[in-house]
Amino acid sequence: MLDGHAQKIFDENINMMVPYYLMASYAYYKLDKPIFSDAFFDNMSKVMLEHWDEITHFHKEFITVEDLQAGTFLGKYPSRVEGGLKSLTETTMPTKRKRNKKVKPKPPPVNTAGSFGKDLFDWG
Repeated sequence: MLDGHAQKIFDENINMMVPYYLMASYAYYKLDKPIFSDAFFDNMSKVMLEHWDEITHFHKEFITVEDLQAGTFLGKYPSRVEGGLKSLTETTMPTKRKRNKKVKPKPPPVNTAGSFGKDLFDWG
């Protein structure tokens, strides 16, 4: 989850909540791969609602006060959202490490003692 990463950005510039809100909604509703915890997204919606008149961003028009009150977004996404989300996740989300394939143990050595309990090459 990118809660901590986003919070640092929001602390510096509250206007950045707009693109992150849209990317988080896209990730959650369209891709079923959330980038924020539910609690963080809900809190972000409340903060945006409280500061709505102060927030300025050219994608603000895509979000309504009703969206923020509901804590959801089912509207139209700007064309940049998908690419922005891809770039964000590639640069900030940890990648899953591939596990090494399990190596099958070697079979035990073949018993050369034969049915008489003597080693095949023991002539003594």
